[in-house]
Amino acid sequence: MPNASLSLPARLYLLAWDTTKLKVTGATYLPHLVRAGALTELAQRGLLADADGVATPTDPDGLTGDPALDGLLELVEESRPHSWKTWVGLRVRVTLEAVRAQLAADGYLRAEKTRVLGLFPSVEYEIDRVGVVEELREEARQVLVGPTPVEEVPERDAALVALAAGAELCTLLSGREQRQYKQRVEDLAERSGAATPALKKALQEVRTAVAVTIATSGVPGS
Repeated sequence: MPNASLSLPARLYLLAWDTTKLKVTGATYLPHLVRAGALTELAQRGLLADADGVATPTDPDGLTGDPALDGLLELVEESRPHSWKTWVGLRVRVTLEAVRAQLAADGYLRAEKTRVLGLFPSVEYEIDRVGVVEELREEARQVLVGPTPVEEVPERDAALVALAAGAELCTLLSGREQRQYKQRVEDLAERSGAATPALKKALQEVRTAVAVTIATSGVPGS
């Protein structure tokens, strides 16, 4: 993907933007999806490993140069051990805010300072590069529908589509397409953890945690 320089959590966040209505979708579960993307990228980079179901840092000095990824890695290192499932839901807004701040700094979003109830400072974000989001969506749909064989899809691209589809992200695919491409999504999920069995197991736990979040929120990808 030409936009592969963006981190996985950043790409997932941008994919959630409805470029017609100019608003982000799935606000209830989006922080969990973004966190799942960050966990997945750290695992694929070998900076987080699975130790009996626990997300475990592999290098105390390991850094990616991405504020959101490095912030999560530091949080995992400084916290008591937790499962992958727990990390999908624990202090998720830390990662979301880091992703949005970086996207704003890079010009993908426009940050506007506001005050809640006229008192409390807050920041609202607007999409500033609609064309990039639409290009990213088209690239992701090409991964989803083919014709590239699953085994030739880069693992990060496979993870992007598998996570977005698992979250029922309507900006990527419709409910009908969820059923139509169900096997393709499962194959992409397998591909995203192809490096080692431990990675595959960890990423499956991350996807399951996202699915549980969607089910309990009662707001499927819309």
